[in-house]
Amino acid sequence: MPLVGLLLALVLLFALAVLSIPLSIVQRYRMGTMRRQARGWVATINLVAIALSAAILLFIAALSSLWVPDAIPFTLAGLASGAVLGLLGLALTRWTAGPGTLHYAPNRWLVLSITLVVLARLLYGFWRGWSAWQAGGEGNWLAEAGAAGSMGAGAVVIGYYLVYWAGLRLRISRLRSAEYRVRRVE
Repeated sequence: MPLVGLLLALVLLFALAVLSIPLSIVQRYRMGTMRRQARGWVATINLVAIALSAAILLFIAALSSLWVPDAIPFTLAGLASGAVLGLLGLALTRWTAGPGTLHYAPNRWLVLSITLVVLARLLYGFWRGWSAWQAGGEGNWLAEAGAAGSMGAGAVVIGYYLVYWAGLRLRISRLRSAEYRVRRVE
């Protein structure tokens, strides 16, 4: 009987996780478009964390290439497209400089489009995984479910934020050094 309770708890936990996906996507969009104060230490922490995520993604893609033939090319293409979007995001970001502060607000349309790409790939992955499972073919289920495409879509997001946080960190450093030079001249 305790095994049935544990199994029921796991099923409910999985259902709760799946049902919370729409809420998490909406929250991701809201947080991604907020106006924030540009702080160097926050940008540095985010840059290091996203660089670690990129390294882990590349390692997983290399490992997955044993079973999913296109994992590495899709991941590298996703990182490259995300990097281009990150440069576009930096160009479209609204910057507001005040006395001793710098605020930024990412472009809403770009954040929305990246969020929708992730959502579309997530839904497509569920549908394709279900179809591959139902077909029960003799091929590799992971490759048939579109794992390479999912890795590529995830790589777009990681590439975007890697370039975005690096550019944000550079912009903050330039502002701080310009302020230092102005104070030093006075």
